[in-house]
Amino acid sequence: MTNRRRIALAAIIALTIALDQETKVLARQSLMNAFPRQYAGVLTLMYTENPGAFLSLGSNLPPNVRHLIFDGLVSVGLLVAAFVLFTGRMQPGADDVAIAFIIGGGVGNLIDRFRLGGRVTDFLYIAAGPLHTGVFNVADMAITGGVLWLALSWAISAMRKRQEPAR
Repeated sequence: MTNRRRIALAAIIALTIALDQETKVLARQSLMNAFPRQYAGVLTLMYTENPGAFLSLGSNLPPNVRHLIFDGLVSVGLLVAAFVLFTGRMQPGADDVAIAFIIGGGVGNLIDRFRLGGRVTDFLYIAAGPLHTGVFNVADMAITGGVLWLALSWAISAMRKRQEPAR
């Protein structure tokens, strides 16, 4: 991996963290003690603090278990992902960009967990017809986008391998 590629991936991570943290600061300042605000009948801005993971998964776990999983294991996972990403153990391409978004989003949520006693600031909610999301944030979008990107990439790769003629 070239230094230029490393810098680009580090920039994606840093920009993801910065955008996530800045939007959370704005949400805490303007939404914390306010009624939810709806826009275009689809997007609602509302302040919540989530002790769990995406869509509040794990929020009912005992606090020490949540701390172990969401602070400890996630931190180790992000360090491993960064090590793999920046030491050239991945093929350069679209998948390394997806990993950079996942790392940026993961770090953004970890910053909240450490600053807010194990909770993450969420403030976006979408309701469009039958589609209703949980309340989420920019970090969640980066993580979800990166995971979906990888899943699609790996599925396409697997289909191509199955279609290759046997040698």
